[in-house]
Amino acid sequence: MENEIRRKPRILCLHSFRTSGRILQKMISRWPESVSGELDLVFADAPFPAEGKSDVEGIYDPPYFEWFQTDKEFKEFYNFEECLNYLEDFMLKHGPFDGVLGFSQ
Repeated sequence: MENEIRRKPRILCLHSFRTSGRILQKMISRWPESVSGELDLVFADAPFPAEGKSDVEGIYDPPYFEWFQTDKEFKEFYNFEECLNYLEDFMLKHGPFDGVLGFSQ
């Protein structure tokens, strides 16, 4: 047991609305190595290109993505089931995962 290699917990990282996995990765790169070095972080991009302005334009470069789409009033939502299918496929391809990290602004 003493010589057993310890596997880092594998964490699926999901970015916020109209950002990207790359942007979340840049944000998390500010974490201390004592934290981030203990985790195997996997960053996913949402399946749909952003259909509107991103709140991070001018701070982070595009492309920006959305997990689902919405009307301009944010009252109706579209492609949510497609997003769940995308995430399931991503998890099967890149997993298994020990946890999920979600970021929202």
